[in-house]
Amino acid sequence: MEIPFRSSERASLGVEWELQLVDLQTRQLTAGAVEILEEIRPEGAEEHPKAKHELLQSTVEIITGVCGTVAEAKADLAGTLAEVRAAAERRGLGVMCAGTHPITDWQTQQISPKERYLQLVEKMQWLARRLQIFGVHVHVGVRAPEKAIPIVNALTQYVPHFLALSASSPFWVGCDTGLASARSKVFEGMPTAGLPYQLSGWDRFEEYMETLISTHAIESVREVWWDIRPHPDFGTVELRICDGLPTLDEVGAVAALSQCLVEQFDTQLDRGYTLPVPASWVLQENKWRAARYGLDADIVVDEKGTVRPVRQAITDLVEELVPTARRLGCEAELADVERVLAVGASYQRQRAVAAAHHGDLTAVVDSLQAELRNGLPASGPAGSPPGPVPGPARCTGGHAA
Repeated sequence: MEIPFRSSERASLGVEWELQLVDLQTRQLTAGAVEILEEIRPEGAEEHPKAKHELLQSTVEIITGVCGTVAEAKADLAGTLAEVRAAAERRGLGVMCAGTHPITDWQTQQISPKERYLQLVEKMQWLARRLQIFGVHVHVGVRAPEKAIPIVNALTQYVPHFLALSASSPFWVGCDTGLASARSKVFEGMPTAGLPYQLSGWDRFEEYMETLISTHAIESVREVWWDIRPHPDFGTVELRICDGLPTLDEVGAVAALSQCLVEQFDTQLDRGYTLPVPASWVLQENKWRAARYGLDADIVVDEKGTVRPVRQAITDLVEELVPTARRLGCEAELADVERVLAVGASYQRQRAVAAAHHGDLTAVVDSLQAELRNGLPASGPAGSPPGPVPGPARCTGGHAA
């Protein structure tokens, strides 16, 4: 099975940001995407070019065009966000983003009226119906298919860096999961989600996809939802590991980190280097540690079992990538990674708000809406403990993914 890879301009950038619609009175996730997307659809067009349906009617996904810089991508997202927010406000709805919604029960949500989503729910049942989760996806252009798989493999060693930095889903249906990223564990329930298979090249990727399709595990390559995957139609490597991010500053920070890493690996391939392929047990352990402990995780850095704080690993990585960021014009956005480290990742900020309001998670919803409006806060609860805060109930029974 031949899968054409539509090569992209090197280090070109695209970003997808999944936004939650919430009722301003109840703070619950609330359907509104159908009406909002119809209102902002340009006259004569079938749909808005940069605002789309997602699985739930309480979600609007906004996407960029093909961008050259992170600053261009942020400006692109900001323009579409303004359209969506204005249409939402006219319906008494607010807009926010995080990996999960703190209080809404997924069983109350309506599925979007698109055939692919209805088919997904019919096939996956409970696994799909509970996907009340939200993410940020970053595409970085790659010029040739023979580069895509080595870059995907090499990027997997940074899964804990991206997940710890973006972790924003400590709450699930009104209770504290004890995790930094519950979203990542919920999504892993899907049979083709999670860490990517480590393949030796594009030919092996084609063989694997052919096997999945011929055995009716999937109908198309689009149904392989790995944390990092090649995207043949776009000619990109897509990083899907990040939780939904509350602020455009944080979206820009992970986009800069993504663009710089792919560019660095692309350059190393041009110079004849062989990119690393981390041991699968290390990847699985590190993803778990980042999901559980976020920025307080100690991650495994070699097959001998050496560990180091992920916070320090992120700091060192940013320093290493500064020359690449300078060439790509994203030095300021890369520096925002350090701002996140200073004020705390979203899961830490959310828990601090919950603790300050005696466990009232509606206050967390309000704070997430405020962050989307105002940007990354100037100060926050950096270094707060990774476990649950006093107040919200602990997850029990079927709530914890």
